[in-house]
Amino acid sequence: MSGSSFGKNITVTTWGESHGKALGVVIDGIPAGLELNESDIQKYLDRRKPGQSKYTTSRAEGDDVEILSGVFEGKTTGCPISLMVRNKDQHSNDYGNIATTFRPGHADYTFWEKYGLRDYRGGGRSSGRETIGRVAAGAVCSKLLNELGVNLIAYTKSIGPVSINNFELEECLNNKLYMPDKNAAVEAEAYLNTCIKNQDSAGGIIECVIKGLPAGLGDPVFDKLDATLAHAMLSIGAVKGFEMGDGFNVATATGSMNNDNFTIENSKIIKTTNHSGGVLGGISDGSDLVFRVAVKPTPSISQPQATVNEAGENVDIIIHGRHDPVVVPRAVVVVECMAAITVLDALMAHMTDRLSFIKEFYN
Repeated sequence: MSGSSFGKNITVTTWGESHGKALGVVIDGIPAGLELNESDIQKYLDRRKPGQSKYTTSRAEGDDVEILSGVFEGKTTGCPISLMVRNKDQHSNDYGNIATTFRPGHADYTFWEKYGLRDYRGGGRSSGRETIGRVAAGAVCSKLLNELGVNLIAYTKSIGPVSINNFELEECLNNKLYMPDKNAAVEAEAYLNTCIKNQDSAGGIIECVIKGLPAGLGDPVFDKLDATLAHAMLSIGAVKGFEMGDGFNVATATGSMNNDNFTIENSKIIKTTNHSGGVLGGISDGSDLVFRVAVKPTPSISQPQATVNEAGENVDIIIHGRHDPVVVPRAVVVVECMAAITVLDALMAHMTDRLSFIKEFYN
């Protein structure tokens, strides 16, 4: 299987299956000398692990990370960093009734058509547990970005029809939905309780803001910063939409409304607005980088559904097992970490964009 690696200067390769012995990631390109230990990574994994509330799967995984290589005496060595999380609470028998049946909304059918076989235990590589490797890698990249003064903030903007109206970042830590609006969180919980009662699920929107990026990241053609971010975000299994800045609202705007005017402030070029979301022509402009992703409803629902099996027969299916009624809150840290990997990769590339940069380094 190809396509399990992402990045050019910072390369991230995830491995493992939902019900295999373990999952993990190999990160190449992290420079030597970064202070790093398992607790730095664990705090990110704890944000995505299951069993945190009734709005997440009850699968009882601690998701404890082990550093296998690339760190010596508390600092990165410059060699590939290998991280592993062991699976400890697999209930593979929960999936016995779908061994030859394709679940609606899942990758069962397409995976089977591509490879001629599939791991039906929780989706194998197509499972949301694959994101463990992404989060572990993003935790490492985030720590390096913090050293450079770059900070990432991601949060739940909406769940189903409920959107935030106020913004208090600290409130994200006070509710299980990771919403920065207390009242919206209460409304969203009520909506999710209805979904659970109806054996249904919900989707939502995650917003991410990146502060401290310099102008000049990204390339003007195929490797635009926004295009690379879109690639990163749409590679997350549940994500079905991506937008930067004003996003799809630009379709109904005029040029005078959408353009960001420039001005000088403290001898520095800045924009007076940020409709672009921090990217112009595929290159960062020094403003906050702002984007959103749309997350689909969890496809595993307990309602009877019509489908087909490998024998080409029409059948009905009821999905058993432990599933999230909404994946948005646990996906917030996945979005944040994939953004960290992407912008760190772009920062490393920017170091060689000018001859003067290279001369400055060597001199």
